[in-house]
Amino acid sequence: MVLEGIFGKRIEETMDQEADDFVEVSAMDAEQRTVSGKVGIKVEKLNEFADTERILRSVRRGNVVFLKIKGLKEKDMGELKRAVEKLKKTVIASNGDIAGIEQDWLVLTPQDVAVERE
Repeated sequence: MVLEGIFGKRIEETMDQEADDFVEVSAMDAEQRTVSGKVGIKVEKLNEFADTERILRSVRRGNVVFLKIKGLKEKDMGELKRAVEKLKKTVIASNGDIAGIEQDWLVLTPQDVAVERE
């Protein structure tokens, strides 16, 4: 059986596993869900240049940030270019990654996460 993954990748599921092969999963409370090893994903808006510090703090904490830049793009293109340049330099200096998604979104990742480009 072939399944579509979250970003359009094809995932093949093997059907020839024996019926008695299973994994038991226990329920977790909210404290257990924040165990290290998980990557947080945040959605942020860039409305002015001053927002860059808040966004960079989030990336430094290890979060992947989906950044909507439309607000600043409509307001001041020069300030947007300055903000994106600061974000780019800082993220790359910390071994993270940055990529544009369509015209109004950026994705910023910490050092342990890379954007796969095709």
